[in-house]
Amino acid sequence: MSSRRREPLGPYVIAWIVLLVLLGLSIVGAYQPLGAWHALLSFGIAATQTAIVFIVFMKLRGRPHLKWLFAAAGFFWLLFLFSLSAIDYATRNGFPTH
Repeated sequence: MSSRRREPLGPYVIAWIVLLVLLGLSIVGAYQPLGAWHALLSFGIAATQTAIVFIVFMKLRGRPHLKWLFAAAGFFWLLFLFSLSAIDYATRNGFPTH
């Protein structure tokens, strides 16, 4: 027999429902004329979804803090790669200035 504990499904179901609600907000927000607030709304929803996935599904809640260190390192590496791609795109000839 396995001595593995079964985790309750409640937090996962709640997280899934919240992610679906945020997806709906993101879709509705895409069709609203929000002007400059559109990007802020989209990034806010994406950051909230990311936090839910990190905390609930990747089990980064609580100890040990080494998990947080490795998760932050992975996020930093992703940010680094995105910024290098953006710099490459921005420094090419014919980059749109508007």
